[in-house]
Amino acid sequence: MAGPKAREPRPLPLARIVRRRVFQLIPYRESIVTKPSNVSQPLLRCLALYRLMPWRFALTAALFTVVNLSLAWQQWLVGRAVHDVESGRAVQRLPDGTLDWSLARYWLFALLAVAAARAVLQYGGGVMALIIGQELLTILRQRILQQVQRLDLAYHWRHGVGELVTRTTRDADKVRDALISFWRQVFETALVVAASIGLLCWYSPWLGLPPLLLTLAGIGIFVAQTGTLVHLDRAAGAAYDKVNQELSEGVNGVRVIKGFGLEQRRIAVFNAHVDEFVRLARQALVYSASHIPLPQAVVALGHVWILGYGAHLVQQGHMNVGEIVAALLVANTLVFRIEGVGRVMQIFADARSSAGRIWELLDERPGIGGAAVNAPAQQPVPDGALGLRLAGVDIAAPGGSTAILSGCDFELAPGEVVALVGATGSGKSTLAGLLPRLLEPDQGSVRIGSPWAGWRDVRGLDLWQLRHKVHVVPQESFLFSDTLAANLRLARPGATDAELEQALAWASASEVVQGLEHGLQTRLGERGVTLSGGQRQRICLARALLARPAILVLDDATSALDALTERRVLDNIRKLHASGDYPVTVLMVASKLSTILLADRVAMLAGGCIAAEGTHEVLMASHAGYRELLGGGDGQ
Repeated sequence: MAGPKAREPRPLPLARIVRRRVFQLIPYRESIVTKPSNVSQPLLRCLALYRLMPWRFALTAALFTVVNLSLAWQQWLVGRAVHDVESGRAVQRLPDGTLDWSLARYWLFALLAVAAARAVLQYGGGVMALIIGQELLTILRQRILQQVQRLDLAYHWRHGVGELVTRTTRDADKVRDALISFWRQVFETALVVAASIGLLCWYSPWLGLPPLLLTLAGIGIFVAQTGTLVHLDRAAGAAYDKVNQELSEGVNGVRVIKGFGLEQRRIAVFNAHVDEFVRLARQALVYSASHIPLPQAVVALGHVWILGYGAHLVQQGHMNVGEIVAALLVANTLVFRIEGVGRVMQIFADARSSAGRIWELLDERPGIGGAAVNAPAQQPVPDGALGLRLAGVDIAAPGGSTAILSGCDFELAPGEVVALVGATGSGKSTLAGLLPRLLEPDQGSVRIGSPWAGWRDVRGLDLWQLRHKVHVVPQESFLFSDTLAANLRLARPGATDAELEQALAWASASEVVQGLEHGLQTRLGERGVTLSGGQRQRICLARALLARPAILVLDDATSALDALTERRVLDNIRKLHASGDYPVTVLMVASKLSTILLADRVAMLAGGCIAAEGTHEVLMASHAGYRELLGGGDGQ
């Protein structure tokens, strides 16, 4: 859910233009969220995006209309010229013995002028089609990215990075080809067929009727074949997803791969996925190459009819030689047009398949943040120190096969520092994700507030405000390939350098900046690869503290810090809270004893619920499961 405009960074001009067109001309909620996912013509939905630019589209269509309808007129003029040549009127000998070339020159200049005018108009229409096609591709990709950002974590758990990358790149490119050529081919073919058959019927109805039937039969065969082509391309697209996923994991996991000497094994797996994609793509190409000649041959039978029946009409005196030449040119035009459709039939099939995959993504309803049309207004998040309450929370893994939390009750008072512990897979990170509504519980409620301000269900709160007030710092420290200052300002775009340095001091990361050549303006590598694990964690902590959340959830976010640095960071947070300058409640998902000892109390998660609560010393003395979790140590 978008926040107030005053808090958003100023967009680039192109982004602002695209956003205005997408959200004002076609409202996002109407065009993406509320569309049914079982629409059978996804390519037509993509083509409908041309309504974003009606005047330019109308001009382009008008240019193509003139170009294609004038083709029949041009062929009619050729027939008239041939008839004048055949009858001897084009070049006449005058009584004085000289030749009169005036009619021949007239036909020469007339045909050249018509051809030149058609060429200019066709060039203009082609350029316009390319421009609006590329702009609509930009809009489509923006919609995909916006939808990917809106979808909740449950969707991303079910779909890998490779699949989303494929839909944004390969599938969008194929739809672009359709946006540029599909409507043009269909539109131009309809105009050419109408004009050509009209000219033939003008000569003689029986001269035009059989070619019309043959043309319609050829187009019908093409349409019947596209279903198989779409099926084959969908299979190839699924294989391409696996190629992208394997490539993404190979790049992101290169350190693990090298550490275990898995290079050859991963290469073999990647090659297997590539071979599968190539095999399926080859099947689609073989099917296209072997089936497209049939409709072309059917349409080409029109040549035979026009030549045979046209010769009969010439013999009967109902046609002249020029007219039968024009009729044969029309037949050639029909064959070439159907051949053109055949050449892009693979593009059509690919685009239908890709458009279907894209709209499957765009039609996905966000489980979180996708409010219904008549949903009540979202409430603001309370100010001041906040605590949290979980009451009867149930949540299952994607697919609902395994319960992660079951009847979980948990409470943090405002200003508390609590450590959450539990065995691997007990649901600690899932519980942390519930607080800012990164995940949604299947049953129960998650509330934030305080005894004096009341408790409010997070589902009724403004999502943008909630995620600024409740911040989760994950164990995996993600930094973008940008400057250190830009990474920090993700939390507060308008923060000054002094505020950045203050946040770094709170996170005990000042020495990290001092060790960088260009300080805050140092560019970090992809995912912060130029920094160590501990440095990345401290930078991410500083970014979170810069946002000044009321509830700070550290999901093992200090795992790479030494005990002294970890204590210093938490002491800084306690001092902020004690001074009243920055009241904050801290939930630490902990796996280290040094982290647990810094908490006011400890909550142990087991069996999908909080199994025990208390100080570390009390739990060590009274709870066998807690002692076993910590290895039986006494904590001293």
